[in-house]
Amino acid sequence: MSIAIIPAIDIIDGKCVRLSQGDYDSKKVYNDNPVEVAKAFEDNGIRRLHVVDLDGAASRHIVNYRVLERITTHTSLIVDFGGGVKSDEDLRIAFESGASMVTGGSVAVRDPELFCRWIERYGGERVILGADVKEGKIAVNGWKDESSHELLPFLEHYINKGISQVVCTDISRDGMLGGPAITLYKKIRERFPTLYLIASGGVSRIDDIAALDEAGIAGVIFGKALYEGRIGFDELKKYL
Repeated sequence: MSIAIIPAIDIIDGKCVRLSQGDYDSKKVYNDNPVEVAKAFEDNGIRRLHVVDLDGAASRHIVNYRVLERITTHTSLIVDFGGGVKSDEDLRIAFESGASMVTGGSVAVRDPELFCRWIERYGGERVILGADVKEGKIAVNGWKDESSHELLPFLEHYINKGISQVVCTDISRDGMLGGPAITLYKKIRERFPTLYLIASGGVSRIDDIAALDEAGIAGVIFGKALYEGRIGFDELKKYL
């Protein structure tokens, strides 16, 4: 089975944007209408989408759920949603707005009891662990804060609690188009061979996706390379 192709739509003020290394000052707007972007993805054979509420991540509660709702209403894409999901209410809003899955990162660090309840209630298929990594440690709150959690023990803890999918982002590479952290992903894969590992950050060309596929990585999230024309849908066809 080839790697799952998962484009990202990051949202600020209802618009489709990209940041570099999580820096909000580096914001670049690619489209005022994220639904248009999602439809274009679907028209080109994409089946799954990663939507991030960057306003939500910064304010610690879900903000752009209406955009999520419009995307899920106007496309048949499987959407996993993250950013600002910090409470039962946030989770309820995300699922009611059409998200098939929700990714939780900061909440897994700040409120592990709550996150474990979500896993028990919704299962590891619908609740994804977001592991954003900065120099080997988990970062939280839109990557502004570093926690004391080491990556591998953090993953092991939640795999034991029932997590089956992890989105792992090497923050130093995100939005930089410098290539993904292949060595890091191989290390995770060696330690947890049954984990559905989704790589995120650094993808700049089709060769990066081929390298992740060769390394046995289950899925890849990327955005800037698509938005800036460095990867074309024709190149992605063999993976779709």
